[in-house]
Amino acid sequence: MAAFLTDPIVVTVLLIIAGVGMVLELFSPKFGIAGFIGLFALVLFFFGHFQAGLAGFGTLTLFVVGILLIFFELFLPGAVAGTLGTAALIFSFFLAGENPVQMGVSILIAIIVSITVFFLMIRVLGKKLVLFNKMVLFDIARKEDGYVSNINRTELLDQVGVTLTILRPAGTMEINNERIDVISEGSFIEKNARVKVIKVEGARIVVREIK
Repeated sequence: MAAFLTDPIVVTVLLIIAGVGMVLELFSPKFGIAGFIGLFALVLFFFGHFQAGLAGFGTLTLFVVGILLIFFELFLPGAVAGTLGTAALIFSFFLAGENPVQMGVSILIAIIVSITVFFLMIRVLGKKLVLFNKMVLFDIARKEDGYVSNINRTELLDQVGVTLTILRPAGTMEINNERIDVISEGSFIEKNARVKVIKVEGARIVVREIK
């Protein structure tokens, strides 16, 4: 059994099955048959190399750590955990392999086949990444649905008022007995100065001093 499972051809087939199984799981709403088959292929891979004395508990630990880091990448920002997890996973394969060159060829073939299946699922079969879609918010707060990011005070355009505070450049002015937060167009404006609203961009109200 150990000799069979460590044969270079069998190793390549097991890695291909594992890679394709994981790729297919990306298009599945929940962990299913493809994922179990992929994991079983990895179990056979490490079981054979462990029985043959090529892989130890350190290699198995590195493999488990790689899987956990890739899993954590789904919930952590950036790509550090995923990159380290992938590196640990590939390194564990090399540690388990008897011949690094043969193992490298097997891993390369498995990656090429997995990527090919991935693009076939998207381009040919029109599948969508269900796993990632469940983790990404696609809802849009549209104006037609009543969502408003802020109140656009366009009625204040060209209105004249008096500054209640110094504008440097932000501050407060008064228009028609209403206190409004404003910002000058860049210049320093003293308190109690007459200013005119020259631009309204949502909640951002820009004023200019009237000399």
